Amino acid sequence: MDTTQQNSTAWDQKVEEGSKYTKPVSREVIEKAKKDEWSISVTTEKQVPRHWFPESLKDVKILCLASGGGQQAPVLAAAGADVTVTDISKKQLEQDRNVADRDGLSLRVVQGDMTDLSDFEDESFDLIVNPVSNLFVKDVHLVWKEAYRVLSRGGVLITGFTNPLLWIFDDEKEREGILDVKHSVPSSTLDYMPESDVEAYIKSNQTIEYAHTLEDQIQGQIDAGFVLNGFYEDDFGGTRILDKHIKTFLATRAVKA
Repeated sequence: MDTTQQNSTAWDQKVEEGSKYTKPVSREVIEKAKKDEWSISVTTEKQVPRHWFPESLKDVKILCLASGGGQQAPVLAAAGADVTVTDISKKQLEQDRNVADRDGLSLRVVQGDMTDLSDFEDESFDLIVNPVSNLFVKDVHLVWKEAYRVLSRGGVLITGFTNPLLWIFDDEKEREGILDVKHSVPSSTLDYMPESDVEAYIKSNQTIEYAHTLEDQIQGQIDAGFVLNGFYEDDFGGTRILDKHIKTFLATRAVKA
């Protein structure tokens, strides 16, 4: 199966369905960003600490990685950065174009896979912003290696990802308030699905997701050459039973050594 194509189609469908993560920021948010009143998220609820960014974004070369949807990239562009946004979903990138056209922003948009940034030369960017998205790729190490390659020396990677604990419970029961340990990590969406259901799942244009270990998420960045110097946790915003017990999203700040 071509997982990239499957997830590209699935995210195009999410745009059509109006998923929370496909809704672009408002004109008001952009106007504030132009006045240096801005913040973005790479998880679900919490905003990235402002001190994780340069004091001024003017002319800072930023890659918004797997970040389509008209949320992070337009805000950073409005704040003065030189922004490129890449994503596997054409319709997600259209959301960024729409905001740029609406609010007079300059954005470069490139459709592509986060594990293969061959469209970009070595050391092309000063900063990478990568919202929760590497759950859609099988080998997260490729993401870290490519991010390291395209960052300039001393460049920063800000990324959000899922706590592996989120994946071990039966998802449907967890939504009903029941914590039933069912899955292992690492694993994928299809690993525990009855074979008879797989074809229908694929045809309905659903995403294929991968549960990565913390070692792959954190040590993977270190192995790629990064030095981590920032960390925080986040949750679903109180909408899931797990929010009462533990944070299910993580964010790190890493520097290219």
